[in-house]
Amino acid sequence: MPEKKKFYITTPIYYPSDKLHIGHTYCTVATDAMARYKRLQGYDVMFLTGTDEHGQKIEDKAKEAGVSPKEFVDRIVEGPQGVKDLWKLMNISNDRFIRTTDDYHVAAIQKIFKKMYEKGDIYKGKYVGKYCKPCESFWTESQLVDGKCPDCGREVQDAEEEAYFFRLSKYADRIQHLLEDTDFLEPRSRVNEMINNFIKPGLEDLCVSRTSFQWGIPVDFDPGHVVYVWIDALFNYTTALGFMNDKYDDYDKYWPADVHFIGKEIIRFHSIIWPAMLMSMDMPLPKKVFGHGWLLLDGGKMSKSKGNVVDPYLLAQRYGVDALRYFLLREFPFGTDGNFSNEALIGRINTDLANDLGNLVSRTTAMVGKYFGQNLPADSGTTEDERDLASMLAQAHGDVGLSMQFPEDDPRKFDVELISLAAVLRDAYEDRMEQYAFQDALMEVFKLIGRANKYIDENKPWVLAKDEAQKGRLAHVLYNLLECVRISAVLLTPFMPDTCGKIFEQIGAGADLRTWESAGTWGLLPADAAVTKGANLFPRIDMEKELKELEELEKKPAEAVEKKAEAPAEPEYITIDDFNKVKFVTAKILACEAVPKSSKLLRFTLDCGEAFPRQILSGIHEYYEPEELVGKTVVACTNLKPRKMMGLMSNGMLISAVKEEADGSEKLHLIMLDDKVPAGYGLC
Repeated sequence: MPEKKKFYITTPIYYPSDKLHIGHTYCTVATDAMARYKRLQGYDVMFLTGTDEHGQKIEDKAKEAGVSPKEFVDRIVEGPQGVKDLWKLMNISNDRFIRTTDDYHVAAIQKIFKKMYEKGDIYKGKYVGKYCKPCESFWTESQLVDGKCPDCGREVQDAEEEAYFFRLSKYADRIQHLLEDTDFLEPRSRVNEMINNFIKPGLEDLCVSRTSFQWGIPVDFDPGHVVYVWIDALFNYTTALGFMNDKYDDYDKYWPADVHFIGKEIIRFHSIIWPAMLMSMDMPLPKKVFGHGWLLLDGGKMSKSKGNVVDPYLLAQRYGVDALRYFLLREFPFGTDGNFSNEALIGRINTDLANDLGNLVSRTTAMVGKYFGQNLPADSGTTEDERDLASMLAQAHGDVGLSMQFPEDDPRKFDVELISLAAVLRDAYEDRMEQYAFQDALMEVFKLIGRANKYIDENKPWVLAKDEAQKGRLAHVLYNLLECVRISAVLLTPFMPDTCGKIFEQIGAGADLRTWESAGTWGLLPADAAVTKGANLFPRIDMEKELKELEELEKKPAEAVEKKAEAPAEPEYITIDDFNKVKFVTAKILACEAVPKSSKLLRFTLDCGEAFPRQILSGIHEYYEPEELVGKTVVACTNLKPRKMMGLMSNGMLISAVKEEADGSEKLHLIMLDDKVPAGYGLC
């Protein structure tokens, strides 16, 4: 068996922001779709992502949080709703995840830095210029725009310190040739930007070490210097394969990368600095760098600092991960900016996913069940003429006329039109995917889905079902619809893997009918495959109602920030008389049970030293099981106004200790006393 072709694709490693938004997912979802597409084609794929964890801004944020830089990045990368958690939510199928704080990467970067130094491409000097802390970028005065960072538009600061420099200027001619005379950087518009803004004004040597902070990889031969974060970050694409380390052994197998997907704000680093450093190291260059646009909100880039964050957890919870993945890659051309809005998201779900795809699957499976039970007749599949036509069209990429002509009133002409479109779909889809034109690839698939929906209306299965003589025609129409659904689902799998899995189950398509090869051949689904109607894949959303609910949900974080920003009010003290109004007593737990239909409430029967036992309800079931509390001595407030919960009266409150953790969760401990303390004692 011949060895599989290799395909190595990467996202940029992400700065671990303490608030992730939908923009963070855009590039990674696109990379995931490309990786899944290549696996579908049979490639041996390596898909790398990770986190860029060093630099001055991390050090500063950690100080603000009162923790070490490592604790800060650990919490954001590994913790709840951190980077890894978000990738899991978005069903990202990365093969490897690198953190630039990983020991093997740190050691490799030190070796790489030293090798370039020994070659003479890194030398010691003094940096005097401008520095943008958020972008971790050095700039000359002439490169600033209105005195601010040309990438992010924020203030820069004066920087002056002893530093090492990389001889970037040495490689200017080779970089210019790479950009102008090859297709190394795409889209092409990005090339002109790099040439005009950086190459033509003259490439200056790059500052590649810092002494003004400590959170970075130490230059092992010169204590006090740490490696500039972009050397650290860029070489992750090779260290994650085992370059200059023995953690992995994949470098010779996968390098050079087939494509780096990156955001347009870091094109300069990937198209100028990165290839120059690889040239210095005598290493092969990646085959392509593709710089995509930004997701914009109200015309501006999404940013926590600007307060225009869109929560991916909220969107995924309300609409489903696959709907969100589909929207991100269908709504905007991958190489340009796209304006995100809730209206656009809901509209795309309603039109493409509910009306077109969901409706096609639902109607087709429902009609099979209604008219034939679970299985169509075994002889209702594609005809030999149809199979020949599909094969001829596929081989000629659609460049042939229809081989069969039918009278105007012959419904078989609809079959030919449908099959003709399905037969050439995979080739058209492949052409778009190879250009990273995800939007166009999806549009090709939905042409077939739209044509299949039209095919239903043309053939009117509900009319055919009334005529026993038309039962054969009815079965053939439904078979053609099932085959369109199957081929569409194969090609949609890289974008909506979970949804397509459900579709395959509903139409009875086994593993051999979910492959790339099967998508290029019409008529493979067994005519009598078991078909079952499942739940609606994408229920329609009431736009007006949903937008109102989203508006209310999005107000809450803003209100919380606003309240937090207000000046703290003077503390309101209570007097001893106020305190004495609250009656705390010791209580023995006589019985405890869960309240039916409630996941939180426990019902306590307590001896509080009174004539009769007291009933108190407490929402602590997630922390305690009833049987472990019976016989314990606790503290109860007994003069709290009674209230009804879940139809039961609660006559007081049990006192607990509560602490909010760093990740926002709470820990609760019911206050328990020595069991020697009798019931009914007051606290003072």
